[in-house]
Amino acid sequence: MLIRAQYLNKLIEGKDLNLIKVITGVRRCGKSTLLLQYKDYLIDQNISEDNIIYMNFESAKWYDIKNYQDLYNYVKSKIKNNNKIYLLLDEVQNIEKWEKAVNSMLVDINCDIYITGSNAYLLSSELTTLLAGRILTIKIYPFSFKEFIKTYPFKENEDKYEKFDKYLKYGGMPTISDMNDNENLIINYLNDLKEVVLKKDVITRNNIKDVIFLDNLLHYMSSVIGNLTTPYSIAEFMKKNGTIISNETIDSYLKMLENAYFIYRVPRYELKRKQLLKTQGKYYFIDNGLKNIINGFSTYDSGSSYENLIYIELLRRGYDVYVGKYNDIEIDFIAIKPNEKIYYQVSRSIIDEKVEEREKKSLLAINDNYKKVILTMDKVKNKQLDGIEVVNIVDFLMNDD
Repeated sequence: MLIRAQYLNKLIEGKDLNLIKVITGVRRCGKSTLLLQYKDYLIDQNISEDNIIYMNFESAKWYDIKNYQDLYNYVKSKIKNNNKIYLLLDEVQNIEKWEKAVNSMLVDINCDIYITGSNAYLLSSELTTLLAGRILTIKIYPFSFKEFIKTYPFKENEDKYEKFDKYLKYGGMPTISDMNDNENLIINYLNDLKEVVLKKDVITRNNIKDVIFLDNLLHYMSSVIGNLTTPYSIAEFMKKNGTIISNETIDSYLKMLENAYFIYRVPRYELKRKQLLKTQGKYYFIDNGLKNIINGFSTYDSGSSYENLIYIELLRRGYDVYVGKYNDIEIDFIAIKPNEKIYYQVSRSIIDEKVEEREKKSLLAINDNYKKVILTMDKVKNKQLDGIEVVNIVDFLMNDD
């Protein structure tokens, strides 16, 4: 079992802080495994198992706990001494008004609370009102490429580019590493996972009736990755194809998909005015495998796939990410941390001089001294173009320190 140290260490750092640790991410990205690894860590720290309460609310074991009162009463009944209780509550959004129980336990019990959930409603619920400033959020993503190559059963003598090709195609959902490099199994799993996420975290949660439209919308969004779009432009496209639907409805569907961590909207940032633009943005999928199961595996090796992969990688590395606008020039990504800013252009290849000039021009137009990078599949090493770093995508993914 792969220890995902960057996430586990965040839980360890937050141990015993008077904060609720909230672990979020798309279904099956590794939240439950992380919580169990943290449980093992607590035991290694000589914390008695009597003082650790782990509950996975997707298990039939906990079907009798239906609401916040059931949860609160159960936890109270398990307290055997005055020592601190460690509460590990997995997929807690399945419990009605769970946030009331969590709030009460934080007040009434000497406890340290950790919760996971597969929907952003977890953080937009009453919990954020009840506990403003007392939440520590840990966002979990599917496997990075470095994690993927540690777990996937590659054939002998596959080089890093062949390994990357499978990552680009299948994505980084942890379970596919257990499927013995069997493409049929992987495709069936990804399709089933897509259906589970949509049914549980989008359709059922939001009481969606028009499932066919949701499917059509997903297919459309997978075809416009990396393109600026708005609910209005989507509505116009749908109208041309015989579906009349309002901008507001499309906007609400997109937000439902975002709340399920299935897609992400990336806002545009106007560099000259230093402000976010409300109109237009780009959308990316949480995982290339889930994108490919919708869009078709025949087109997995495309510019949009590389862009999608890099966007999620930048989130994984802890950046706030925006689409850049400078006059009439678009910059693929602006990656920002409190003391860092990097501009990225992503291009499958810049061997063609016209492509190189186009990508270079976009970055050189920005009149500041922040780092500028072109990411490409070209096999380059320590290349510079007028002060712009040119980095191979595979090398970029393998060197994330």
